[in-house]
Amino acid sequence: MKLKEITILKKEYGIILIVYICMQLSSFVGVPLLATILKWFGKNPGLAVPYWLILSFSIALLIVLYILRKEIYTARFERDGSSFGVSIIWAIMGVFLALFAQSLAANIEHRLGVPMGSENTQQILKIINSYPLAILVSSVIGPILEEIVFRKILFGALYQRFPFFISALISSVIFALAHMDPEHVLLYSAIGFTFAFLYVKTKHIIVPIFAHVTMNTMVVLIQSVYRDDLGILIRDAQSVQNFIGGFL
Repeated sequence: MKLKEITILKKEYGIILIVYICMQLSSFVGVPLLATILKWFGKNPGLAVPYWLILSFSIALLIVLYILRKEIYTARFERDGSSFGVSIIWAIMGVFLALFAQSLAANIEHRLGVPMGSENTQQILKIINSYPLAILVSSVIGPILEEIVFRKILFGALYQRFPFFISALISSVIFALAHMDPEHVLLYSAIGFTFAFLYVKTKHIIVPIFAHVTMNTMVVLIQSVYRDDLGILIRDAQSVQNFIGGFL
């Protein structure tokens, strides 16, 4: 099935969107409820957030994969799109393209006066520090769901009606806003745009999924292990830019 031939917002895709939205909103009820249950059993109620994230994201992913089971099975026999070898190359290159896009967007944001460092990322790191298994959500489950929702479904539907640039731009901005970090809309949009390019280039959703999973894992691990060193590097970089800016 060609990317342009996907039925606009099929019934199954609509259900997936509803599942994703419900999962995102479920924490407003699930976290307080789970915190109460943990307190009843003498456990740390502060673990309700990572517990609920793992539970809700895992259930959502299982439901989505079940809904897409026929499509996944059919895709095994399709010849449309890049070959296996080419897809691997683009998947690996995609990681560096995404990191480059992120770096470029971060630099532009800094020049516009936006503080360096994403609040969304910092919140995720705090959750992982409190419960390391939560890295499965930020590095594996989350990226898979996001690529299915924002690239396969949302971008795929837009791409049937509009040129690539417009489709990628709209879906990427929505992807950025979904991260609830409005200061860094440009940064997340740049990343989303890169993943949309990978999807169109290879016609295999697994390619942007691989790039997204790998990039998120690298970012989380680096910021967790080398957090103190990164803080020093960021302060030094800001000092150098301010110094250079004084001459310009």
